[in-house]
Amino acid sequence: MNFDEVLDRIGGFGRFQKTLYVWICLPQIFLAFHMLVSVFTGAVPPHLCRSTWPLGDVGSPRLGFNFSIAPGDSCTSVQDGLLSQLNHSLPITEHSSTSNGCMGGWEFSKEVFLSTVVTEWDLVCENATLNNIGSSIYMFGLLVGAVLFGTLSDTYGRRMIILIGLAVQAIFGVGVAFAPNFYIYVLLRFVVGMTISAVIMNAFVLGTEWTGPKRRMLAGVITDYFFGFGYILLAGVAYLIRDWRKLQLAISAPGFLFLFYIWVLPKSARWLMASNKHEEALDLIRKAALINGKPLEDDDIELCQSPKNSEKVQDLRKYTVIDLVRTPRMRKQSLILFYLWFVNVLVYYGLSLNISDFGMNIYLTQMIFGLVEMPARTITLFTLNRSRRISQLAFLAIGGLACLLTIFIPDDLSIVRTVLAMVGKFGITASLSIVYIYSAEVFPTVIRQNGIGMGSMCARAGGVIAPIIYLLRNLSRHAPMVVFGLCPLIGAALTMFLPETAHKPLPDTIEDVERTGVSTTAEKSQHALYVPKQCPKQNPDGFL
Repeated sequence: MNFDEVLDRIGGFGRFQKTLYVWICLPQIFLAFHMLVSVFTGAVPPHLCRSTWPLGDVGSPRLGFNFSIAPGDSCTSVQDGLLSQLNHSLPITEHSSTSNGCMGGWEFSKEVFLSTVVTEWDLVCENATLNNIGSSIYMFGLLVGAVLFGTLSDTYGRRMIILIGLAVQAIFGVGVAFAPNFYIYVLLRFVVGMTISAVIMNAFVLGTEWTGPKRRMLAGVITDYFFGFGYILLAGVAYLIRDWRKLQLAISAPGFLFLFYIWVLPKSARWLMASNKHEEALDLIRKAALINGKPLEDDDIELCQSPKNSEKVQDLRKYTVIDLVRTPRMRKQSLILFYLWFVNVLVYYGLSLNISDFGMNIYLTQMIFGLVEMPARTITLFTLNRSRRISQLAFLAIGGLACLLTIFIPDDLSIVRTVLAMVGKFGITASLSIVYIYSAEVFPTVIRQNGIGMGSMCARAGGVIAPIIYLLRNLSRHAPMVVFGLCPLIGAALTMFLPETAHKPLPDTIEDVERTGVSTTAEKSQHALYVPKQCPKQNPDGFL
């Protein structure tokens, strides 16, 4: 009996697993907070150079001064717009805003934000790129964290890494709120990014390793919903707290409450079995069975320790990432899937982190984008059973076309632009959910974990590049949306060269892929046990 059969015997999604998913889902809310808080803490309010304003009696802008003449993303228009409003009543002085910088310092509108990192450290004009680079460094932290904590979790277990990740996230998240300068702020955020990967990746693995085959996909969607809930909730929290330091503190300090996870979060019995800690694993299995109301007999427990499992592990370890590109068909499919991972995350965070560009109220737009997450992830439950390839292609095309159409909408129709961006976000979110499932069904069993790992690395690279794409606005204000539109359309076209995997057996070996693209002899019930960190369930009906 393999581990999936054990889970079926004790209850694949009973009271034990449901309680576990409560503990797994709660941190997802705060992960969403940390992932998206820079939308507000890094916002650029309208601003102008103090050297150019008409002074009142106390050295402040004349009463009723209109900040709208100095848009947050424009430096060259500050002086011209100001002089236009003053009917050219003030001469240009040597202290005015020039290409060499604002000698008198910047004044920022406080109509929407009391303070942001931009207003505190004057990250505009010649310093504006620092804001985008800081976001990219944060995303690079996610990449480093995925590599580092992915390896450590195989050595020390999923539970240990989750606990460490939550603790470090709370400490460094609070530290960000007290950063004395921008560079310390970026460094602390980098560490927070590392912990995001530690928690989200190992919580995903811990949940799937305890969940029976029939419920993994549904259980995974539940965690996605909690992330989406955090997405929406952040809009309300940020609306109430307009100071960036207080907002950062508000989303980080509650992380210390997760200290009680030391007593309630279980280890992975599957990982314990793979680490030859059989007695501890069996104790956990007995406990789970008892909580689920399906206690195991002694002869059932003996079946958990079948020696044939270790032989399968040794067989899988002979393969490396090089095998993903060693043969023609496998190479083609791997490179296409890597691109799909990259482009999905590139556009997902490209849209999510720059909602202020769409012209509507930033808090309302954040809430709408969060609400889109729910139906986008739900609809894939229905489309995937019909076709993996067509689903992937269709949602990529929807996302790409919607992004491209935004460039044709005039600025005074901000609602239309936001609706199109929302449709683009819907398509990309659904596509991102599908690529997890599709990838695990295209990669053969012997290199499936390597394929998923490399795909995840490409996804993190997309996250790193997403904030930098917005530097293309210096060339053309439409350039970022052109990139976010064309890249998914290219991905949609490439998807046509991938095999259909819906309702078909999974490939076990590279030879299966080269011969037919999909194995005709795979045993779908055997794949989940043998590689402990292989979270996806190999099931033609999908997995988380």
